[in-house]
Amino acid sequence: MPGGYTVIQLNPSGAQVALLALIECPEIEGAQSVSEGLKATVVSAAGVPLQHFPREFSFRVTASLRKTVVEPPEYAFASGEAPQEFLLKLGFRLKIYDGLRVSVVMPKTVTMIGVPADIAYDERVFRLAFDVGELPLSDRLVLEVLSPEGEYLTHFCFALL
Repeated sequence: MPGGYTVIQLNPSGAQVALLALIECPEIEGAQSVSEGLKATVVSAAGVPLQHFPREFSFRVTASLRKTVVEPPEYAFASGEAPQEFLLKLGFRLKIYDGLRVSVVMPKTVTMIGVPADIAYDERVFRLAFDVGELPLSDRLVLEVLSPEGEYLTHFCFALL
């Protein structure tokens, strides 16, 4: 399921970084939101109402220096890192919103897929696995992408209701 994209410009290098996210969760493939007046539910592809998010799912995040997205940068970010090193050192965290209450979950695993880190390349693809426990479908999930210094860069939202 697409999670969105963001383009930022790194300064002083001027390099543009496109960040694209996908949510990978076979348990919700084909699920549909059904609204009945004020009541909304999510029904699996098999027709079974879902009560909770799947306990485990993953995000796939692509960080690219290629001009894959033709949108202009949303903002500039100052970084002393060389652009290819910047891609290698990205960080991630998941924020879970239950009304005004916020909790943070760090990835269970972060796996770089595709070209190995020791080979110079202009694109990196990460698979981030999370174990969120038992979350009601009313919660909102926000994947945050962090700079090598741990500063917020952008976010991708995930909700089923």
